[in-house]
Amino acid sequence: MNVGEIENPEAIGSAASVACGALLRVSLSVDDAQRITAARFRVAGCSYLVATCSFLTTTVSGKTTGEAAVLCQQPAAVVEAMANDWPEDKAACVALACQAFVAAIRNYSDTVRDEWSEDEALICTCFGVSERTIETAIHAHGLQTIAEVTKVSNAGAGCQSCHPLIEDILDQFARGDDPFNSPH
Repeated sequence: MNVGEIENPEAIGSAASVACGALLRVSLSVDDAQRITAARFRVAGCSYLVATCSFLTTTVSGKTTGEAAVLCQQPAAVVEAMANDWPEDKAACVALACQAFVAAIRNYSDTVRDEWSEDEALICTCFGVSERTIETAIHAHGLQTIAEVTKVSNAGAGCQSCHPLIEDILDQFARGDDPFNSPH
């Protein structure tokens, strides 16, 4: 199910395994609300990899890119959701499929960030979190780690491509460059 490629996709991700020779490519269609409207895949690999890709394309459709990224960063949870009798030696198939989906979501996030035209910087495209929102959370709660920022604002909970940007903001505060305490 969902084999093939989306024409003019908003995101493409791929993954490969040297160990087994598998190769896969995922394409996603994403609407303006960051909801995945369609997901398709092309794969050269075993039936377990095909089954995982089919399951994931069906499962992520209708989810936001952030929700899909959170799911795909937990291959063990995907295995559990698919089947209780999944062979342990095929867990790498699930991890490879998840890697391709996260790569597609990162590709989407990078594109959205590059095309952002608002007044403030968009840091986390998976959850639509701006720089100002992150700065406000850090200032208000004294946050010091990416995990703390994620817990308060959801920034970084998705594909994690924004982690370096969040780290830069945290470093700015650690240096004493709090924009809320700066003279105007």
